[in-house]
Amino acid sequence: MTLTARPKTNRPRILETARKQVLEDGVGLTEDQLVQILQLPDDALPAALQLAHEVRLKHCGEDVEVEGIISIKTGGCPEDCHFCSQSGVFDSPVRGIWLDIPELVKAAKETAASGATEFCIVAAVRGPDVKLMNQIKFAIDRINEEVDINIACSLGMLTQRQVAQLKDWGVHRYNHNLETARSYFPQVVTTHTYEERLETCAMVKDAAMDLCCGALIGMGESLEQRAELAAQLAALEPHEVPLNFLNPRPGTPLENQGLMDGKDALRAIAAFRLAMPRTVLRYAGGRELTLGDLGTREGLLGGINAVIVGNYLTTLGRPATADLNLLVELNMPIKELQKTL
Repeated sequence: MTLTARPKTNRPRILETARKQVLEDGVGLTEDQLVQILQLPDDALPAALQLAHEVRLKHCGEDVEVEGIISIKTGGCPEDCHFCSQSGVFDSPVRGIWLDIPELVKAAKETAASGATEFCIVAAVRGPDVKLMNQIKFAIDRINEEVDINIACSLGMLTQRQVAQLKDWGVHRYNHNLETARSYFPQVVTTHTYEERLETCAMVKDAAMDLCCGALIGMGESLEQRAELAAQLAALEPHEVPLNFLNPRPGTPLENQGLMDGKDALRAIAAFRLAMPRTVLRYAGGRELTLGDLGTREGLLGGINAVIVGNYLTTLGRPATADLNLLVELNMPIKELQKTL
């Protein structure tokens, strides 16, 4: 799908409206207003990013949360998410691998040593079975014995019982992404529905666990659908939104999708912050290619207040030291560990 062309004229009025509505009153922009932010011309982009940064500082504070992630089960997933190289449906080079518990503990230690306060255990599954849940419980116990770090999980769609188990085991945050707008979801996933994802998100929130619910943009959605996604996430009120940019993977249906334009990515960062003034907005996958070093810096000064450091599940990220050094350079304090387990 071709992205909607941006108008050539500046639209300062929407930024004036956002300053009053979001910065001063703390009320996120509506879907129609977000379209206007995503349509801003290049010469208005610095002002939009500056406003988003001011919103972040006022409503979230100056701290930046750092997280590391690792997969306990990689590849072989039965779902057909068109962007994902871990799907067993496509001819992808990623094959099924299980990580043992000592490797998980080692990864948690390395994550904590990098300055991260959060360690997320991920599995490429539709949802966890009894075997996987038992492994997760054992892994959590071993990590807690040796590492002082908050533990999160991302294990696909859950049952009510599984939500309760994770809560009892001390998992304080669960990740389950919407990925894209409701109207575009059938173009990206056919093996489960948007509503099924929402059901897991609702159960997590009802259990008083932090909900981490992210977006993947640059998959061919229109600007209107990008705004739709931001508004739908805002309505869900997650604690955290990881913002991913498509990194086209070989063997997937989106392997030939071009990289998202860096300025469009920055417009999206500003829009998501102005949609959700109090939400943790985390840099996630694909930013290295889409934004590069300069864009990464601009995003941190444009509404981002959390970062995944190191590598992702199947792709390389920036070295953790590069991100940590950048945070120091920008005088952005890393959030202190607040143990919840």
